[in-house]
Amino acid sequence: MLVHGNNLEQKENHRTKYRDEEARKYLIEIRQRYNQWKIDNEKLIGPTKEYIDKDESIISKRVELLNNYKDFLDQQHYAEKFDSRSNLHSTVLEEFMYYLFRDLVASISENALIGKSHSFKDIFFRAPNYEEMVKSPHALIEIKDHDFSIGCSILASMKCQGAEEADVYSWDIPAVAIECKTYLDKTMLQDVSTAADQLKQKQPNAMYFVVAEWLKLTESVNLKKYKVDQIYVLRKQKNTDREFRYKEEYRKNPIYDDVVLHLFETVREFLTKDWEGGITHGLSRGYLI
Repeated sequence: MLVHGNNLEQKENHRTKYRDEEARKYLIEIRQRYNQWKIDNEKLIGPTKEYIDKDESIISKRVELLNNYKDFLDQQHYAEKFDSRSNLHSTVLEEFMYYLFRDLVASISENALIGKSHSFKDIFFRAPNYEEMVKSPHALIEIKDHDFSIGCSILASMKCQGAEEADVYSWDIPAVAIECKTYLDKTMLQDVSTAADQLKQKQPNAMYFVVAEWLKLTESVNLKKYKVDQIYVLRKQKNTDREFRYKEEYRKNPIYDDVVLHLFETVREFLTKDWEGGITHGLSRGYLI
């Protein structure tokens, strides 16, 4: 759940990388600020499934904390020391999703899945021969990792008729899946659209969102053909290559709280309403989809 904190801990404990004096110094500084960001978020309670007047101010405060931490972490010397391959910067947004939705999900169920997930994608059966086929299902579960999910974890057992022991399998099923990006380009959008389509084939009630800080798309991109439910661009700003972000004339937009509020309210409404659907329900209306 605390994926950014885990990423930071891995760097602190790595036996070969990040051992030089400069890296150790930077990690100590980042750890101090991260711990405070975590504490401040844990002190905030809400929003939950119940609507109250303070919901908007709580989200605004969480976004303020995020902006402060991101501004600190996105300084040039940290960005150059820990590049994109390290995932230090990209995991901040994933952990923020946890703080944003933690109390909402807990108010619905204590057993809910929240955070990174290994979600069900497909199942197939591959026994080595017929004799083994009648003894055991030999099921293979194909999974897809999502940056952030809200859903449930499944523990399933299967056995062949007459067999004494069952094989046990586990996987996650998202109700909401969120892909977190520093910036979103066309190739990334195609990839997440494919993932969204695969998820909805097996879990037709699911919603799939993309949350990015910056956008790297042109007007020639037809958003309607992609299978995602919504794309959120938190800074309301086109992407600029990192080397230009540190020029004196560059103005970086903040992460806007109204965008985060829209995301939260969309998810809350979805998680707290009935998911009507299916042939019988559609037939009663006279239109099926």
